[in-house]
Amino acid sequence: MPSRPHRPLAAGAAVLALAGSVTACGTPAADAQAKEITVYSADGLKSEQGDGFYDKVFKDFEKQTGIKVNYVESGSGAAVQRLARERANTKADVLVTLPPFIQQADDKGLLDIYRPHGSEQVAAADKDPGGKWVSIVNNYFCFIYNKKELPHPPATWQDLADHRFAGKLQYSTPGVAGDGTAVLIKALHDFGGQGPAMDFLKKLQANNVGPSSSTGQLAPKTDKGELLIANGDVQMNYANMKSMPHQGIFFPAPKPGARPTTFALPYAAGLVKDAPHAANARKFLDYLISKPVQQQVSAVGGGFTSRKDVKATDPNAAALAKIMNGVDVFEPDWNDIDKNLDTYINAWKTATGS
Repeated sequence: MPSRPHRPLAAGAAVLALAGSVTACGTPAADAQAKEITVYSADGLKSEQGDGFYDKVFKDFEKQTGIKVNYVESGSGAAVQRLARERANTKADVLVTLPPFIQQADDKGLLDIYRPHGSEQVAAADKDPGGKWVSIVNNYFCFIYNKKELPHPPATWQDLADHRFAGKLQYSTPGVAGDGTAVLIKALHDFGGQGPAMDFLKKLQANNVGPSSSTGQLAPKTDKGELLIANGDVQMNYANMKSMPHQGIFFPAPKPGARPTTFALPYAAGLVKDAPHAANARKFLDYLISKPVQQQVSAVGGGFTSRKDVKATDPNAAALAKIMNGVDVFEPDWNDIDKNLDTYINAWKTATGS
Protein backbone atom coordinates (compact mmCIF):
# COMPACT_ATOMS: atom_id res chain seq x y z
CA MET A 1 0.00 0.00 0.00
CA PRO A 2 1.47 3.40 -0.84
CA SER A 3 2.18 5.91 1.88
CA ARG A 4 -0.66 8.26 2.71
CA PRO A 5 -0.39 11.91 1.64
CA HIS A 6 0.25 14.37 4.46
CA ARG A 7 -0.92 17.58 2.80
CA PRO A 8 -4.29 18.82 4.01
CA LEU A 9 -6.90 17.97 1.43
CA ALA A 10 -8.47 21.20 0.43
CA ALA A 11 -11.33 18.08 -4.67
CA GLY A 12 -21.68 12.12 -9.89
CA ALA A 13 -29.06 12.88 -11.73
CA ALA A 14 -30.97 12.78 -8.61
CA VAL A 15 -31.60 9.32 -7.18
CA LEU A 16 -34.28 10.18 -4.69
CA ALA A 17 -36.67 13.10 -4.87
CA LEU A 18 -36.47 15.46 -1.94
CA ALA A 19 -38.98 14.82 0.81
CA GLY A 20 -42.05 16.99 1.00
CA SER A 21 -40.55 19.09 3.79
CA VAL A 22 -37.74 20.27 1.50
CA THR A 23 -39.41 23.29 0.05
CA ALA A 24 -39.13 25.18 -3.20
CA CYS A 25 -37.57 28.62 -3.32
CA GLY A 26 -39.80 31.24 -1.76
CA THR A 27 -41.91 28.79 0.25
CA PRO A 28 -41.78 28.37 4.05
CA ALA A 29 -38.64 26.86 5.53
CA ALA A 30 -38.44 23.18 6.33
CA ASP A 31 -39.61 21.97 9.72
CA ALA A 32 -36.49 21.95 11.90
CA GLN A 33 -38.09 19.32 14.14
CA ALA A 34 -38.73 16.84 11.34
CA LYS A 35 -37.03 13.48 11.77
CA GLU A 36 -35.11 13.71 8.52
CA ILE A 37 -32.06 15.10 6.79
CA THR A 38 -31.17 15.75 3.16
CA VAL A 39 -27.76 14.76 1.85
CA TYR A 40 -26.32 16.19 -1.38
CA SER A 41 -23.60 13.81 -2.51
CA ALA A 42 -21.25 12.90 -5.32
CA ASP A 43 -21.93 9.45 -6.73
CA GLY A 44 -20.06 6.26 -5.93
CA LEU A 45 -21.21 5.26 -2.44
CA LYS A 46 -24.75 4.14 -3.31
CA SER A 47 -25.49 1.01 -5.31
CA GLU A 48 -28.24 0.49 -7.86
CA GLN A 49 -28.54 -3.01 -6.40
CA GLY A 50 -29.19 -1.59 -2.93
CA ASP A 51 -26.10 -3.16 -1.35
CA GLY A 52 -23.74 -0.19 -1.27
CA PHE A 53 -22.18 1.67 1.64
CA TYR A 54 -24.80 4.41 1.67
CA ASP A 55 -27.62 1.88 1.37
CA LYS A 56 -26.55 0.18 4.59
CA VAL A 57 -25.59 3.38 6.39
CA PHE A 58 -28.88 5.15 5.65
CA LYS A 59 -30.94 2.12 6.68
CA ASP A 60 -29.02 1.51 9.90
CA PHE A 61 -28.97 5.20 10.83
CA GLU A 62 -32.75 5.48 10.44
CA LYS A 63 -33.23 2.30 12.45
CA GLN A 64 -31.06 3.60 15.30
CA THR A 65 -32.27 7.21 15.36
CA GLY A 66 -35.60 7.36 13.55
CA ILE A 67 -34.10 9.99 11.24
CA LYS A 68 -34.81 9.43 7.54
CA VAL A 69 -32.11 10.28 5.01
CA ASN A 70 -33.26 11.93 1.78
CA TYR A 71 -30.52 11.49 -0.81
CA VAL A 72 -29.76 13.63 -3.86
CA GLU A 73 -26.90 12.52 -6.10
CA SER A 74 -25.00 14.54 -8.69
CA GLY A 75 -21.54 15.36 -9.94
CA SER A 76 -19.19 16.79 -7.32
CA GLY A 77 -19.14 20.29 -8.78
CA ALA A 78 -22.85 20.23 -9.57
CA ALA A 79 -23.67 19.51 -5.92
CA VAL A 80 -21.80 22.64 -4.82
CA GLN A 81 -23.40 24.72 -7.57
CA ARG A 82 -26.86 23.62 -6.49
CA LEU A 83 -26.08 24.39 -2.87
CA ALA A 84 -24.93 27.88 -3.85
CA ARG A 85 -28.10 28.53 -5.89
CA GLU A 86 -30.21 27.58 -2.89
CA ARG A 87 -28.31 29.72 -0.41
CA ALA A 88 -31.34 31.96 0.29
CA ASN A 89 -33.47 28.89 1.06
CA THR A 90 -31.13 26.08 2.06
CA LYS A 91 -32.51 22.61 1.43
CA ALA A 92 -29.54 20.34 2.13
CA ASP A 93 -28.19 19.46 5.57
CA VAL A 94 -25.04 17.55 4.65
CA LEU A 95 -22.73 17.87 1.65
CA VAL A 96 -20.49 14.99 0.55
CA THR A 97 -18.18 15.75 -2.35
CA LEU A 98 -14.63 15.33 -3.61
CA PRO A 99 -11.65 17.69 -3.64
CA PRO A 100 -11.32 20.44 -4.78
CA PHE A 101 -15.09 20.98 -4.56
CA ILE A 102 -15.30 20.57 -0.81
CA GLN A 103 -12.83 23.47 -0.51
CA GLN A 104 -14.87 25.37 -3.09
CA ALA A 105 -17.97 24.92 -0.93
CA ASP A 106 -16.03 26.28 2.03
CA ASP A 107 -14.74 29.23 -0.01
CA LYS A 108 -18.32 30.10 -0.97
CA GLY A 109 -19.38 30.11 2.68
CA LEU A 110 -21.64 27.08 2.24
CA LEU A 111 -20.31 25.02 5.16
CA ASP A 112 -20.57 25.40 8.91
CA ILE A 113 -18.06 24.34 11.54
CA TYR A 114 -18.63 20.90 13.03
CA ARG A 115 -16.07 18.34 14.14
CA PRO A 116 -17.84 14.98 14.38
CA HIS A 117 -17.21 12.81 17.41
CA GLY A 118 -14.35 10.48 16.47
CA SER A 119 -12.86 12.85 13.92
CA GLU A 120 -9.82 13.22 16.18
CA GLN A 121 -8.92 9.75 14.86
CA VAL A 122 -8.91 11.06 11.28
CA ALA A 123 -5.48 12.13 10.03
CA ALA A 124 -4.85 15.85 9.70
CA ALA A 125 -4.37 15.30 5.96
CA ASP A 126 -7.96 14.11 5.70
CA LYS A 127 -9.86 16.92 7.39
CA ASP A 128 -10.14 20.68 7.37
CA PRO A 129 -8.13 22.28 10.17
CA GLY A 130 -10.96 24.81 10.53
CA GLY A 131 -13.51 22.07 11.15
CA LYS A 132 -15.57 22.58 7.99
CA TRP A 133 -15.25 19.06 6.58
CA VAL A 134 -13.82 15.60 7.23
CA SER A 135 -13.16 12.56 5.07
CA ILE A 136 -15.73 9.81 5.58
CA VAL A 137 -14.27 7.39 2.98
CA ASN A 138 -10.73 7.61 1.69
CA ASN A 139 -10.23 6.89 -1.98
CA TYR A 140 -7.88 7.24 -4.97
CA PHE A 141 -8.30 8.38 -8.56
CA CYS A 142 -8.02 5.71 -11.28
CA PHE A 143 -8.91 4.76 -14.83
CA ILE A 144 -10.88 1.67 -15.84
CA TYR A 145 -10.74 -0.58 -18.91
CA ASN A 146 -12.74 -3.45 -20.37
CA LYS A 147 -10.84 -6.61 -19.41
CA LYS A 148 -12.78 -8.76 -21.89
CA GLU A 149 -11.70 -6.68 -24.91
CA LEU A 150 -8.24 -5.64 -23.65
CA PRO A 151 -5.97 -8.33 -22.21
CA HIS A 152 -3.76 -5.64 -20.68
CA PRO A 153 -4.54 -2.06 -19.67
CA PRO A 154 -2.75 0.84 -21.33
CA ALA A 155 0.51 1.49 -19.51
CA THR A 156 0.92 5.23 -20.11
CA TRP A 157 -1.01 8.38 -20.96
CA GLN A 158 0.47 8.17 -24.46
CA ASP A 159 -1.16 4.76 -24.94
CA LEU A 160 -4.58 6.32 -24.36
CA ALA A 161 -4.11 8.43 -27.49
CA ASP A 162 -3.74 5.34 -29.70
CA HIS A 163 -6.21 5.42 -32.61
CA ARG A 164 -7.68 2.04 -31.53
CA PHE A 165 -9.47 3.90 -28.73
CA ALA A 166 -11.16 6.39 -31.07
CA GLY A 167 -14.78 6.67 -29.95
CA LYS A 168 -14.10 4.13 -27.21
CA LEU A 169 -12.66 6.45 -24.55
CA GLN A 170 -14.52 8.87 -22.33
CA TYR A 171 -13.81 10.84 -19.20
CA SER A 172 -16.23 12.88 -17.13
CA THR A 173 -16.25 16.64 -17.43
CA PRO A 174 -13.66 18.61 -15.45
CA GLY A 175 -15.27 21.27 -13.31
CA VAL A 176 -18.53 19.32 -13.10
CA ALA A 177 -17.53 15.83 -11.95
CA GLY A 178 -14.96 15.27 -9.21
CA ASP A 179 -13.28 12.41 -11.03
CA GLY A 180 -13.33 14.45 -14.23
CA THR A 181 -11.50 17.24 -12.47
CA ALA A 182 -9.10 14.57 -11.21
CA VAL A 183 -8.17 13.74 -14.81
CA LEU A 184 -7.01 17.32 -15.15
CA ILE A 185 -5.13 17.29 -11.83
CA LYS A 186 -3.27 14.09 -12.71
CA ALA A 187 -2.39 15.43 -16.17
CA LEU A 188 -1.06 18.68 -14.70
CA HIS A 189 1.14 16.66 -12.36
CA ASP A 190 2.28 13.93 -14.75
CA PHE A 191 3.07 16.26 -17.65
CA GLY A 192 4.73 18.87 -15.48
CA GLY A 193 2.40 21.85 -15.91
CA GLN A 194 -0.50 23.42 -17.74
CA GLY A 195 1.08 23.78 -21.19
CA PRO A 196 2.16 20.16 -21.79
CA ALA A 197 -0.95 18.82 -20.04
CA MET A 198 -3.25 20.78 -22.34
CA ASP A 199 -1.22 19.79 -25.39
CA PHE A 200 -1.81 16.15 -24.55
CA LEU A 201 -5.50 16.52 -23.66
CA LYS A 202 -6.01 18.32 -27.00
CA LYS A 203 -4.49 15.30 -28.72
CA LEU A 204 -6.54 12.88 -26.61
CA GLN A 205 -9.75 14.65 -27.65
CA ALA A 206 -9.61 12.81 -30.98
CA ASN A 207 -10.53 9.64 -29.04
CA ASN A 208 -12.88 11.17 -26.48
CA VAL A 209 -16.59 10.41 -26.88
CA GLY A 210 -17.61 13.67 -25.24
CA PRO A 211 -18.77 15.22 -21.99
CA SER A 212 -20.35 13.36 -19.09
CA SER A 213 -21.59 15.09 -15.96
CA SER A 214 -21.27 11.90 -13.92
CA THR A 215 -18.35 9.51 -13.73
CA GLY A 216 -20.63 6.77 -12.46
CA GLN A 217 -22.40 6.66 -15.83
CA LEU A 218 -19.20 5.50 -17.52
CA ALA A 219 -18.63 2.27 -15.59
CA PRO A 220 -21.56 0.29 -17.06
CA LYS A 221 -20.61 1.47 -20.55
CA THR A 222 -17.08 0.22 -20.01
CA ASP A 223 -18.29 -3.09 -18.59
CA LYS A 224 -20.52 -3.63 -21.65
CA GLY A 225 -17.74 -2.73 -24.09
CA GLU A 226 -19.41 0.45 -25.38
CA LEU A 227 -16.28 2.11 -24.01
CA LEU A 228 -12.87 0.52 -23.63
CA ILE A 229 -11.37 3.23 -21.39
CA ALA A 230 -12.92 5.62 -18.87
CA ASN A 231 -11.99 7.44 -15.71
CA GLY A 232 -13.16 6.59 -12.22
CA ASP A 233 -12.03 6.11 -8.66
CA VAL A 234 -10.89 3.01 -6.84
CA GLN A 235 -13.74 2.80 -4.32
CA MET A 236 -16.56 3.26 -6.83
CA ASN A 237 -15.14 0.95 -9.47
CA TYR A 238 -14.02 -1.77 -7.08
CA ALA A 239 -17.41 -1.71 -5.33
CA ASN A 240 -19.38 -2.16 -8.56
CA MET A 241 -17.23 -4.98 -9.92
CA LYS A 242 -19.73 -7.43 -8.43
CA SER A 243 -22.29 -6.33 -11.00
CA MET A 244 -19.79 -5.16 -13.64
CA PRO A 245 -17.13 -7.91 -13.73
CA HIS A 246 -15.47 -6.81 -16.98
CA GLN A 247 -14.05 -3.66 -15.40
CA GLY A 248 -10.37 -3.47 -14.62
CA ILE A 249 -8.64 -0.71 -12.66
CA PHE A 250 -5.38 0.87 -13.82
CA PHE A 251 -3.24 3.95 -13.36
CA PRO A 252 -1.46 5.31 -16.46
CA ALA A 253 2.17 6.24 -15.94
CA PRO A 254 3.48 9.69 -16.99
CA LYS A 255 5.77 8.14 -19.61
CA PRO A 256 7.23 4.78 -20.70
CA GLY A 257 9.33 3.22 -17.96
CA ALA A 258 7.85 5.37 -15.19
CA ARG A 259 5.80 4.06 -12.29
CA PRO A 260 2.02 4.55 -12.40
CA THR A 261 0.71 7.47 -10.35
CA THR A 262 -2.43 8.57 -8.56
CA PHE A 263 -3.52 10.79 -5.69
CA ALA A 264 -5.95 10.64 -2.80
CA LEU A 265 -9.50 11.64 -3.68
CA PRO A 266 -11.62 11.21 -0.55
CA TYR A 267 -15.33 11.60 -0.03
CA ALA A 268 -15.40 14.60 2.30
CA ALA A 269 -18.49 15.51 4.34
CA GLY A 270 -19.49 18.79 5.90
CA LEU A 271 -22.42 20.36 7.71
CA VAL A 272 -24.26 22.77 5.42
CA LYS A 273 -24.50 26.33 6.70
CA ASP A 274 -28.06 27.17 7.77
CA ALA A 275 -29.00 23.51 7.43
CA PRO A 276 -32.74 23.14 8.10
CA HIS A 277 -32.12 20.03 10.23
CA ALA A 278 -28.72 20.86 11.69
CA ALA A 279 -29.09 18.80 14.89
CA ASN A 280 -30.00 15.69 12.88
CA ALA A 281 -27.15 16.41 10.47
CA ARG A 282 -24.64 16.49 13.32
CA LYS A 283 -25.89 13.12 14.52
CA PHE A 284 -25.47 11.76 11.00
CA LEU A 285 -21.91 13.06 10.68
CA ASP A 286 -21.07 11.53 14.07
CA TYR A 287 -22.50 8.25 12.82
CA LEU A 288 -20.47 8.30 9.59
CA ILE A 289 -17.21 8.72 11.49
CA SER A 290 -18.08 6.24 14.25
CA LYS A 291 -15.80 3.25 14.55
CA PRO A 292 -18.47 0.62 13.74
CA VAL A 293 -19.39 2.41 10.49
CA GLN A 294 -15.77 3.01 9.54
CA GLN A 295 -15.13 -0.72 9.97
CA GLN A 296 -17.66 -1.27 7.17
CA VAL A 297 -16.02 1.10 4.66
CA SER A 298 -13.97 -1.61 2.93
CA ALA A 299 -16.16 -4.62 3.71
CA VAL A 300 -19.38 -2.98 2.42
CA GLY A 301 -18.26 0.07 0.45
CA GLY A 302 -15.02 -1.10 -1.14
CA GLY A 303 -13.21 2.00 0.09
CA PHE A 304 -10.52 2.95 2.57
CA THR A 305 -11.37 3.84 6.17
CA SER A 306 -10.80 7.40 7.34
CA ARG A 307 -9.93 6.48 10.93
CA LYS A 308 -6.35 5.75 11.96
CA ASP A 309 -7.51 3.36 14.68
CA VAL A 310 -9.46 1.11 12.28
CA LYS A 311 -7.37 -1.63 10.68
CA ALA A 312 -9.46 -3.40 8.06
CA THR A 313 -8.64 -7.08 7.54
CA ASP A 314 -11.59 -8.15 5.39
CA PRO A 315 -11.08 -9.62 1.89
CA ASN A 316 -11.96 -6.31 0.24
CA ALA A 317 -9.26 -4.52 2.21
CA ALA A 318 -6.68 -7.08 1.04
CA ALA A 319 -7.82 -6.74 -2.58
CA LEU A 320 -7.68 -2.94 -2.39
CA ALA A 321 -4.17 -3.05 -1.00
CA LYS A 322 -3.16 -5.26 -3.93
CA ILE A 323 -4.67 -2.78 -6.43
CA MET A 324 -2.63 0.05 -4.90
CA ASN A 325 0.60 -1.91 -4.70
CA GLY A 326 3.38 -0.33 -6.78
CA VAL A 327 1.46 2.88 -7.45
CA ASP A 328 3.09 6.19 -6.52
CA VAL A 329 0.74 8.52 -4.65
CA PHE A 330 1.58 12.16 -5.23
CA GLU A 331 0.31 15.14 -3.24
CA PRO A 332 -1.50 17.78 -5.28
CA ASP A 333 -1.02 21.39 -4.31
CA TRP A 334 -4.63 21.85 -3.28
CA ASN A 335 -4.13 25.51 -2.44
CA ASP A 336 -2.99 26.14 -6.03
CA ILE A 337 -5.81 24.04 -7.48
CA ASP A 338 -8.43 25.75 -5.35
CA LYS A 339 -7.10 29.17 -6.35
CA ASN A 340 -6.59 28.45 -10.05
CA LEU A 341 -9.23 25.84 -10.83
CA ASP A 342 -11.23 28.16 -13.11
CA THR A 343 -8.05 28.96 -15.05
CA TYR A 344 -7.27 25.28 -15.53
CA ILE A 345 -10.86 24.47 -16.53
CA ASN A 346 -10.92 27.29 -19.07
CA ALA A 347 -7.57 26.14 -20.48
CA TRP A 348 -9.00 22.61 -20.82
CA LYS A 349 -12.10 23.94 -22.59
CA THR A 350 -9.93 25.89 -25.01
CA ALA A 351 -7.59 22.97 -25.69
CA THR A 352 -10.37 20.44 -26.26
CA GLY A 353 -12.98 22.70 -27.82
CA SER A 354 -15.42 21.67 -25.11
